[in-house]
Amino acid sequence: MFSKEKINTGRQIELDLAKCMSIVFMIFLHSLMVTEGFANDINPHISQAIAHLLGGPFAAPVFMFSMGFGIVYSRNQAPSYLIKRGFKQLLLGIVVNVGEFFVPYFLSGKLLDRWDIFPIAGGLLLFCVDILAFAGMAMILIGIFKALKLSAWQMVAIALVMSVAGSFLRFFDFGSDIPNLIAGYFIGSVGGFTAFPLFNWILIPAAGILFAEYYSRCENKKKLLCLWPVALIIANAYFVASWYIPNGFLTDYRHYYFMTTLDVVFCLINIYGVIGLWHLVSRFLSEGAVKFVSKMSSNVDVIYIIQWYLIPITYILICYFYRDIVFGDISLFIIAISEIIVCAIIANIYKSIKKKIKKGKSREKKN
Repeated sequence: MFSKEKINTGRQIELDLAKCMSIVFMIFLHSLMVTEGFANDINPHISQAIAHLLGGPFAAPVFMFSMGFGIVYSRNQAPSYLIKRGFKQLLLGIVVNVGEFFVPYFLSGKLLDRWDIFPIAGGLLLFCVDILAFAGMAMILIGIFKALKLSAWQMVAIALVMSVAGSFLRFFDFGSDIPNLIAGYFIGSVGGFTAFPLFNWILIPAAGILFAEYYSRCENKKKLLCLWPVALIIANAYFVASWYIPNGFLTDYRHYYFMTTLDVVFCLINIYGVIGLWHLVSRFLSEGAVKFVSKMSSNVDVIYIIQWYLIPITYILICYFYRDIVFGDISLFIIAISEIIVCAIIANIYKSIKKKIKKGKSREKKN
């Protein structure tokens, strides 16, 4: 099934589709999370499907796996480049936190006289570990692994040990906010300052690297991914069962954010199923659809940053002009879809401007 040389090079449409849908599900989740701070009448079944399924295992884990996969397919895999890029992602994580917490905190306070909807924990949430902050730490660690010339299997082995350690250390309380905040970058400490601690999640991008090493040499994708329906059934049976188990994986946000190694395993099984599903779908896409998906996939990081500025502001402005509004299922759907479209447009414009600036600078250097 696998050749000695890489034969699947360039963009892989099924991974692009998986990455695109992960950001779509995230935007639905974040729209739902913000809605919960206002008067709402969201159907509990819809809320559970978004919060504890589509916006959970089908979102962030797929995004992180794609990140690891993308490193193998990247033109530049130099350790220095990965480490430098990781520090940039860490800074972008702070930019996200400004949009997610601070801008809406002051805006809702000034416009709605509501200072309770978007708490900032005395300013500490500026350093909250969101998905881009985790991506930055993961990129730095992978850069170090690359510098040490570790194989993909060795990376996974180390990530597995870290995951097991994170499983036992989660919910540890250091007794005060600052130590909990610092430790939250690595383990799931209490305090609400971290959503994606490094130890609990690093196994997913590491597995993405290992999978990509084999995927790039796969001579028969259809055969490799043939068990995708079985994988989806097994993984989602585990996810649904966890809704009803005390302290189960998807009983609340904290258990999801501080997932155990067993939870990671089922997320990886689900990701395999997701890739197989999108591989099947990709065979029926037109050339134009493939180009659109590829472009949107390459803009995912920018879309992620933009959506955390737009979603809270959208809800605040709606409530400012319509004080008695009660958000329901239809309004949630309309807002989420609108945010996806607007974010995609803004990200595309941003990337176009960035390209023009780069071209202009390269011309200046030549002259």
